[in-house]
Amino acid sequence: MTTHIVTMGGGGFSTSPTGAATKLDKYVVDLAGKPNPVVGFLPTASADDPRYINRFLTAYGALGIRPLVATLWHDAARSVARLDEADVIVVGGGLTVNLIALWDAHGVSTRLRRIIESGRDVVIAGYAAGGGAFFEGCTTDSFGPIMAWKGGLGVLPGSFCSHYHSEDERAPIFAEAIGEGSLPSGYGVDDGAAIHWVDGKPKAFLAEDTEAKVYRVEGTEEPTSSGVYINAERMRVL
Repeated sequence: MTTHIVTMGGGGFSTSPTGAATKLDKYVVDLAGKPNPVVGFLPTASADDPRYINRFLTAYGALGIRPLVATLWHDAARSVARLDEADVIVVGGGLTVNLIALWDAHGVSTRLRRIIESGRDVVIAGYAAGGGAFFEGCTTDSFGPIMAWKGGLGVLPGSFCSHYHSEDERAPIFAEAIGEGSLPSGYGVDDGAAIHWVDGKPKAFLAEDTEAKVYRVEGTEEPTSSGVYINAERMRVL
């Protein structure tokens, strides 16, 4: 029994110029190891935006999956219960703090923790805010300006910074938060890059092209200028 979690810095079908599934999307579906897996989509962070849901259905539908959309603004109780049917759970991008607040209110946080801790074979993927939701803390623009926020499901260790190099303020804010101790050490992840976790440990650092990277950002007591060490991980280009 294996729990796979793929945390993406951004990109995938969400920003695909043609609306098609990308290499990371296909990687997530292939991890299920089934010809027609049930893929549940949680668009909570985007306030269940119907346009985003349609993008998911178009992109993932072309991969031969059986879709399941779990909305919390409508039919929430049934949506949450149906997550147990999914072989793959995909968490969309948007606002992390809002996502966690609604997940807590509707029992999604408890359900996901139970699914992860059950030991059953499952694949969970999160895009940007949806990836940061699984850590102990992250950067977020949920409050307006980009800032560090210590919160999330905490099923993955450390902290997470999405859009690491595509938004100028992300990397320095993340480094400062880790340096001063308001966030634990963690990973800065570019758009088009991801970390593949297996049973809570990083197995691979993935990229859709040679430009996308994952960086380990660690606090240090050494007398460095920033108070952190930043090291690029060795990437596997899909």
